[in-house]
Amino acid sequence: MRGPYPGRVKTSPRERSGAAPRPATTGTAARPSSGGAPHEETHNAVAAHRGDADLAAVGALLADPGRCRVLLALDDGRALPATLLAAEAGVAPSTASGHLRKLVDAGMLTVERHGRHRYYRLAGEHVARLLETLAQLSPAQPVRSLRRHTRAQALRRARTCYDHLAGRLGVELMRVLLEKGHLVGGDGLFDPSVAERDRLSGSGHDIDYRLTPQGETFLAAFGVTWPPRRAAVRYCVDWSEQRHHLSGALGRGLHDRLLTLGWLTRAPASRAVHLTEAGRAGLADTFGVVLTD
Repeated sequence: MRGPYPGRVKTSPRERSGAAPRPATTGTAARPSSGGAPHEETHNAVAAHRGDADLAAVGALLADPGRCRVLLALDDGRALPATLLAAEAGVAPSTASGHLRKLVDAGMLTVERHGRHRYYRLAGEHVARLLETLAQLSPAQPVRSLRRHTRAQALRRARTCYDHLAGRLGVELMRVLLEKGHLVGGDGLFDPSVAERDRLSGSGHDIDYRLTPQGETFLAAFGVTWPPRRAAVRYCVDWSEQRHHLSGALGRGLHDRLLTLGWLTRAPASRAVHLTEAGRAGLADTFGVVLTD
């Protein structure tokens, strides 16, 4: 073998000391000069010796009813905060935090930070398909705690957000006002791919909604009043529906009017509001809004 300098042969320290050269190890392929083949051979060798898929690991993760309720609550594709998921699962926030951490570590959930809150969503369609397949194989689960079920459902159905309405009721009222041309400027939808300042929850900033003369006449006839010195039309991104609901002075005025009419009642020790029978009929007749339980 030629050495790095002309006229010299490179020898090993063992040869210079007079010892016999170390015999070559049999059965070992020569090292290639280039091309990255050793990495490919190593990868193929490891892949060839991989065992079967560890279904038991997934089964152990899904064996806890609380974790299953968290996954089912996210099955509609939305991202929800840990507080709501704790209510959905019927566990303490500290317990829910442990469940969420395990699901994130297992690759079933992803987490996003928006301000002070963390929002969790399914990691992808593959997780949703897994849940759908398991649902087909699983028996129906009896409801053992109506209190736990109704509390979470009530918050998602209708609640207050500061001084205005949120939840399904809030976003449905916003949708109707837009469809009837009482509000203009946007479509009421939150698209995180194009949002600039809007987040998954909180006050909205990206869309400039405006009340039309037609809308002003309609709401005035309904008995909604609002202070002139406060911005009439604002919106929030609803954290449970991830659509826009109406805020600002107009949102406050609509909230107050529905309470005054007796269409809504406040839930004790909760931000939830409940529709009365008069409210269900009135919302259907006046706005075309029908909320199903």
